[in-house]
Amino acid sequence: MNDTSWQTGTPLIPGGPTWLTLSFVVIGLGVLLALLVLAWGVRVARRRQEARNTLERRGELHHEGEPQPPVHAVAPPPVAPAPPPLAEPPLAAPEPTPLADEPIAAAAPMDASPAALAASEPTDETEADDFTRMKGVGPKVAERLNALGYTRFADLAALTPDQADALDAQLGTFQGRIHRDRWIEQARFLAAGDVAGYEAVFGKL
Repeated sequence: MNDTSWQTGTPLIPGGPTWLTLSFVVIGLGVLLALLVLAWGVRVARRRQEARNTLERRGELHHEGEPQPPVHAVAPPPVAPAPPPLAEPPLAAPEPTPLADEPIAAAAPMDASPAALAASEPTDETEADDFTRMKGVGPKVAERLNALGYTRFADLAALTPDQADALDAQLGTFQGRIHRDRWIEQARFLAAGDVAGYEAVFGKL
């Protein structure tokens, strides 16, 4: 016997309500499915509209029939100019020759004038004093002084401040030693033959 209850309106469940027929259930499921599809479509359309609005705000949305915006080439970043070459540091002055161990005391007043010291020296031009006897004067400095025409203690003792500065400028790598080591004061003692006075101020010869 064929089941025709869905055609005759017989309830699916015996004793159930009269509207609970198969045809009504099928129609209800169809309506529910249609609502789900509609809700999904609305949600997709809303997402597309949000994306479109975002593109419009950014200016990236291209409408149908509008010319494509020109593509601008991205310029490379500017190249920073090369830094100027560093200047070479100046050459350091050579280390001065260390003095002897004996300390150099304060200058003592001199009785003899430079002119008197120069007059007391022998006039023989071939005779030269040993400048290395002075503190801070080595063989090279003595040789340089002789080459500049200074051969006797009296020559150095008679120097004026301007003449001493002029001589100092000619000493090359030994520049500054004439004042720092007090050559003129040492030369005055030695030119006068005052060894005791010299040693009392500058230490033992």
